[in-house]
Amino acid sequence: MALEHAIMVSLAERPGTGYEIGRQFDRSIGHFWSATHQQIYRTLKKLHSDGSVAFEAVPQDGRPDKKVYTLSAKGREALAKWAISPTPVAPLRSDLGVKLRAAEFGDLAAIIGEMKKHRDEHVALLSLFTGFEADYYPSPETLTGRKLHQYLVLRGGIRNEQGMVEWCDEVIAALERELSQG
Repeated sequence: MALEHAIMVSLAERPGTGYEIGRQFDRSIGHFWSATHQQIYRTLKKLHSDGSVAFEAVPQDGRPDKKVYTLSAKGREALAKWAISPTPVAPLRSDLGVKLRAAEFGDLAAIIGEMKKHRDEHVALLSLFTGFEADYYPSPETLTGRKLHQYLVLRGGIRNEQGMVEWCDEVIAALERELSQG
């Protein structure tokens, strides 16, 4: 996926300034597709140049006009085509996985410590995502449209984090067993 598509999805949900889109990435979309504010502004400029987004300049007191972006008809058409295009399975690229393959060359206790840090980060994300689920989607069986789609993405994040916590637990237990036998 290109950043352009993530921004177009954001604008399809609600018009916004570059700053507001950046905040939405920080709070929501960024958990699944990250971007810096600089990348967002640069991409908005490109999307505007190719006609996929439009903006309205809104005057501000003592500050430059702010640009409130909306998805244009051309952008909606591009987003609709992209949404139904085939998505290849992403290849697994994991620095941590490669480091585990090299564990025999390193300090097992240090590698276990690194795995525990990763586990803690995945537990924190899992907690954040399940909190979102409880707060924003208390009755998922009643959801339709955008809310259902957002919920389903969140569920994918929850399932991913659950799997990562379980994998970290498995790795930690196996490496601790190896360390105790060595």
